[in-house]
Amino acid sequence: MQELQEHPVLEKNEKAAAMWSGGGADYDRISLGISSALDHAVARLAPAEGMKVLDIATGTGFTARLAARRGARVTGVDIAEGLLEAARGKAKAEGLQIDWQLGDAERLPFDDNSFDGAISTFGIMFATDQEAALSELVRVVRPGGRIVVAAWTPDSNAVALRKAVAPFMSAPPAGAPTPPSPFNWGDPDWLRTSLGQHVSLGIEDADTVHRLPDAQTVWEEYSRGFGPVRAVAQSLDETRLAEMRSAFLEWVEQFRTDLGIAMPFRYVVSAGIKTSS
Repeated sequence: MQELQEHPVLEKNEKAAAMWSGGGADYDRISLGISSALDHAVARLAPAEGMKVLDIATGTGFTARLAARRGARVTGVDIAEGLLEAARGKAKAEGLQIDWQLGDAERLPFDDNSFDGAISTFGIMFATDQEAALSELVRVVRPGGRIVVAAWTPDSNAVALRKAVAPFMSAPPAGAPTPPSPFNWGDPDWLRTSLGQHVSLGIEDADTVHRLPDAQTVWEEYSRGFGPVRAVAQSLDETRLAEMRSAFLEWVEQFRTDLGIAMPFRYVVSAGIKTSS
């Protein structure tokens, strides 16, 4: 059993929480752009009427809303209060009853075996303590319950986008430990040796395509709503910001078609039944 903590977000994750919070309601535009992948993950969760589902790192709750529309009793948890505030408003506008809670994927505020299923779509992968996050994901689902994770693959354009932004990021403090790659969660071998210890695991890979009219619109959406890009952009002076925008637009232009921008992102959905007690 995990007891509720006075501080639901671990101190080491407060900076990340503030970074993601900055996107607010604009983050939902990012989720909309990759919604085919979120639909894919929810389909593999197969939420039924009355099923108790936890959406970990729910963001603005796009995936939670998909599950709730199928009749599931959904709880969405995230470290970012700014995203949860947007999630509450969007669910209310649709008349969906979803329980939103501030909480950390590395220390979930729920009892053992509390849920019939858990899902995380491009969220839990960013936890810096992957062992703790994986342990918590498994802990809160009852034996026989279903677990689903969607994550970008190590060779996806999500990685390439990160590399395009990297030259404008501040260097980490000297001596700071290198965090594990979030893209481990999109590596089938890593998934089989980690999550596969607890789940009768199956894996599917696919592409989702974010379609927007032009590169400038991509920049506007990501620099407003996507926490990591927004945070870097806001840290720069005017000259460096212009350089970052130019580099970002150049990267996006490779995905131009006759109809606009079509950015493909490779991902995997891993899913299965919890086998451990």
